[in-house]
Amino acid sequence: MNQLKPLLLGLVLLIAACSQNHTDAQTFRRPTTGAAPTNLKGLAVATFAGGCFWCTEEIFEELRGVKQVVSGYAGGLEKNPTYEQVGSGRTGHAEAIEVYYDPKQISYQTLLDVFFLAGHDPTTLNRQGPDAGTQYRSVAFYRTPQEKQLIEATIKKVDASKHYSAPIVTQVVPFQKFWPAEDYHQGYYRLHPENPYIQSVSTPKIEKFRKAFKDKITTE
Repeated sequence: MNQLKPLLLGLVLLIAACSQNHTDAQTFRRPTTGAAPTNLKGLAVATFAGGCFWCTEEIFEELRGVKQVVSGYAGGLEKNPTYEQVGSGRTGHAEAIEVYYDPKQISYQTLLDVFFLAGHDPTTLNRQGPDAGTQYRSVAFYRTPQEKQLIEATIKKVDASKHYSAPIVTQVVPFQKFWPAEDYHQGYYRLHPENPYIQSVSTPKIEKFRKAFKDKITTE
């Protein structure tokens, strides 16, 4: 397990004064509390795992048509897992996000394009940057046969494009259960801009995404 993030997390939690505003005010949205939206009418949900959820949550939050993103854990057997349990690598879970979106405003295919092209590196097995372990593996969870087909087709398309120098190793598995992470993880990127991990690891990923998908970012 990578030791950097837990240590930095403990440090940041001791900081009394932390900014609650993201530097890009145009894309600011109130962080979630680890729960699904109270009104699900007209919304669809997608679940992905792509390394640290502090990074992936912010990326999908900024997409136009996405109404809420919840950080949590998926892919394992442990019930109600904690951050520490998942971080041990023994629960089988991966750090994941649930994306609640309006399919009239953004398609599942667009979510897949973001996930595979800018949301993380899908070619590194059980690793994202400095974070290593099965809890950081790349997973696309599908809820329907149609979603599975779209995921597999997207993987083939990206591999064929040679966008990456190595083949995609993302797991494509049926969705079973998502466990919301502790509240202090929700909206973490925006609440803790001073965190060295956020500055050195998360921000470069998010800036890469903004450049690649600038026409998909919300102005709300």
